[in-house]
Amino acid sequence: MSFERGEIERDEMHALMALHARELISEMEEDYQNPAAAWIETLLARRAAGQLQRRHGASLIRQILAALAEVPDFPPSRYFWNADHSDVPLHCFFRIRREPVFRILDIQSNDVEINVLVEHGTAARGKGKRQKFLLKRDAHWRLRAELRG
Repeated sequence: MSFERGEIERDEMHALMALHARELISEMEEDYQNPAAAWIETLLARRAAGQLQRRHGASLIRQILAALAEVPDFPPSRYFWNADHSDVPLHCFFRIRREPVFRILDIQSNDVEINVLVEHGTAARGKGKRQKFLLKRDAHWRLRAELRG
């Protein structure tokens, strides 16, 4: 997204993609070392994504994640750079027990705006950081984060 907006050069984009790939490989190695924990994490993420999909639809969830990806200084945003690509399974964006966690706790929507409550950071129960986002549609009908608390 930053590359498409002209904020970073191609070399920097490739360096960031390489860093992201190394992090993914590291997580894959962890999953190989502990397949039971990886399987449980996948089941929990699929369940969370499925519940959100049934309530709000996959398209809206992807739009919300894409809007959150553009929020500056929001740590989980680096995991959502491809959230609007429908070929990536939706459950891949949720981290239920694996740190840093990312969970969508609540979505309240009406015709004009969407309020989203997320939890991210520490996996310990009640220790994660909760943030509220107000998302509104722009002139091109894309969701944009306007306020966060």
